[in-house]
Amino acid sequence: MRRFSFCTTLAAACAPLAVATQTLAAQASLPADLIVTNARVYTVDDARPLVDAFAVRGGRIVFTGSSREAAVYRGSATRVLDAGGRTVIPGMVDAHAHFAGLAQTLRAVDLTGTRSEDEVIARVVERARALPAGTWITGRGWDQNAWADTRFPTHAKLSAAVPNHPVVLTRVDGHANFVNAAAMQRAGVTRATRDPDGGKIQRDAQGDPTGVFIDRAQGLVGDKVPALTREELRTSLKDAIALMHGLGLTGMHDAGASRGAIDLFEDMAQKNELRLRLYVMIGGDAAALQHYFARGPQSGLHGGQLWLRAVKLYADGAMGSRGAALLEPYSDDANNTGLLLSAPAHIREVAERGLAAGFQINTHAIGDRGNRVVLDAYEQALAKTPRADHRFRVEHAQILHYDDIPRFAQLGVIPSMQASHQSSDMYWIGKRLGPTRLYGAYAWQSLLATGVVIPNGSDFPVEQVNPLISFHAAIARQDARDWPAGGWYPEQRMSREDALRSMTIWPAYAGFQEKELGSITPGKYADFVLLDQDIMRVPAELVLNTKVVATYVGGVEVFGRK
Repeated sequence: MRRFSFCTTLAAACAPLAVATQTLAAQASLPADLIVTNARVYTVDDARPLVDAFAVRGGRIVFTGSSREAAVYRGSATRVLDAGGRTVIPGMVDAHAHFAGLAQTLRAVDLTGTRSEDEVIARVVERARALPAGTWITGRGWDQNAWADTRFPTHAKLSAAVPNHPVVLTRVDGHANFVNAAAMQRAGVTRATRDPDGGKIQRDAQGDPTGVFIDRAQGLVGDKVPALTREELRTSLKDAIALMHGLGLTGMHDAGASRGAIDLFEDMAQKNELRLRLYVMIGGDAAALQHYFARGPQSGLHGGQLWLRAVKLYADGAMGSRGAALLEPYSDDANNTGLLLSAPAHIREVAERGLAAGFQINTHAIGDRGNRVVLDAYEQALAKTPRADHRFRVEHAQILHYDDIPRFAQLGVIPSMQASHQSSDMYWIGKRLGPTRLYGAYAWQSLLATGVVIPNGSDFPVEQVNPLISFHAAIARQDARDWPAGGWYPEQRMSREDALRSMTIWPAYAGFQEKELGSITPGKYADFVLLDQDIMRVPAELVLNTKVVATYVGGVEVFGRK
C-alpha cells in the first residue's frame, strides 16, 4: 500500500514536470526575435544571477543561460547581438524623479554648477538678450551652499541686471525660488504679503521681500509663470525620454503629477510615444484624488508603459533651504525647526482612503520630524484600515532618528532614497545637523539590516539624470573626485549587488511590478542595457567613466551609441 501510494504520488509529481518540459520544447521550437550572446549578463535573478546569453520573443525574455543553449532559439529572422564580452544589466529604473520637471528644465536656463550669484545672473542675462522684453525667464539649479557666500541671495543685483523680464529661478532642490523685482511686481507681492501655511518669504530688516521664497511660498510668484502648452510639453517630454534612454534608464517613478500631465502621459502611451515604464504618483490635489480613487488602480496600461496606482504627498521641505522638519533646531539656525507642509491628520486621512481604494501612498519626508510624522500617520491609518502588502513609501527618508529606523520594517513601509543626495549634501549637511544627527543621515545600511529594500533614484532634475551617479554614491559614498578618501560614513555603503538591486528589482517591487520588470528573467519584459565596462568589477573610481552602449525596452533598441 505504501509502495502504491509512493508511485501514485511520484506520477502525480512528474506529470506537471513532463508538461512543463513539453511546453519548453514547444517554446524553443518558435524562433526568438532577438538573441544576445557572448555577454556578461547580471540578471538580478537569484535563481540564475550570471549568464552569458538570453533570448527575446514578443518583447519578453524567453530564455537565459549559455550561448550554446540560446542558439536553439535561433531562426532565419532572428537577430543575433554579439555583445563582444560586454556587460549587460536589466534596464535601470529611477525610483523617484520628476518627468514633467525634467521636461520643463530642458527649456529653462541651466544653473547647475554655478559657483556664485554673479554666475547665476550672467546666465540669465545671456538668455534675456534673446527674448523680447516682458517675457518670463525661468531657470533651475542654483545652490547657495556651493558659493563662497552661502547666505541666500537677494534680488537687488538680479533686478538691476535684468529689469525688463520677470525672472523665476528655482533652487536645485525645487524647494525655493529666487526672483527679481519685475516678477514680484507681476505677482503683486509686497511687504504686506503674508507667509502662506507651509511657506516662508525671506525678508530684509525692513520687512521687504528679498526675492527668495521657500516651499509653499514659491507659488506666490511661480504660479504666475505661463505654463507650457500641451504640445510644447509633449515635445519636451520626448526630449526627456531620449535623454533617459541614452543614460540607460528604461523606467522611472514620477513623484507627483497633475491630472493634466497624466492625461498627456496616457495619450502618449496610447500612441506608443513613451517607450518607457512610467510609474506615476498622483499629486495630492483633492479633485485629482477623488477622480483616480473612483477610477481605481491601473497597472501596465498600453503594453506596460503606464501604471496609475500611487499618490504623492508632502510632509516637509528640504535641508538645503532649511525647510526639512527637524525634532530639534537646525545647528546653524537655532530658531528654526523647519516646515511641515501637510498636517499629520491630512496624511493619515489620505492614507486611510488609499488603503480603502487600493492605492499606494508615498510621502516626501526629509527631516527626522517629517519622517516621524509620516510613520505615525501611516501607523494610525493601518490600525484603522489594516491591509497586507500595502507597500506605502517614504520618499527620501534622509534624516532619521534612531528610534524610527526599525519602524519601516515593522510597518511594511519602503524607504525610497536617492544615493546621489548624499554625495551632493555631504559638504554642508554637518553644519545643518551637527555631528550626532549625522548617524541617522542617509542611513542605507542601518535600514537594510532591518530587512527593508531601498529603491534608488535621483530626484531629477534636482540631481543629474545619470543613474550611475547614484550607483557610485551607493557603493562609495564619495563624489566624482573620489572625495572623501574611504567614503563619507563608509559603514553605510551598499554592496554592489544591493546597489544594482536598488536600481532594478527594488524599484520594481516598490511599484508592484516585480513580476514584470526588474530582472532578466523568462517571462519579464526584455528591458536591458549594454555597458562598455563592468560596473560590478571595475574599481569604484572608474564607475563614472562607464558609457551606455545600447538601451532596449521590450526587446527594441531605443538608444544605440554610434
